[in-house]
Amino acid sequence: QVQLVESGGGLVQAGGSLSLSCVASDNLFAFNSMGWYRQAPGKQRELVARVTSGGSTNYADFVKGRYTIYRDNAKNTVYLQMNSLKPEDTDVYYCSDTRAPRIYWGQGTQVTVSS
Repeated sequence: QVQLVESGGGLVQAGGSLSLSCVASDNLFAFNSMGWYRQAPGKQRELVARVTSGGSTNYADFVKGRYTIYRDNAKNTVYLQMNSLKPEDTDVYYCSDTRAPRIYWGQGTQVTVSS
């Protein structure tokens, strides 16, 4: 099964930027919808952004205008550029790879935004 490895999380001040990356372990990456989700302790995992195999994107309302998701199929990688970060963006961020009927998840990367 595919392995997803995220990187790029960390600590940043409010108003700052971070870029997350997620590398998939196989060449089927290009055929799948990829996404970023986030989850706080005790809460449900929620969609942040998604990009289809054709490059169409959609975003949660709370990140529109601030985050950008994009993919590089040659590198089996999906990215999440996060700008104008807010303390409420603090969460563990997970990469997803949808291969119906399953969704595969990365291990998560912590993003912490200080006020």
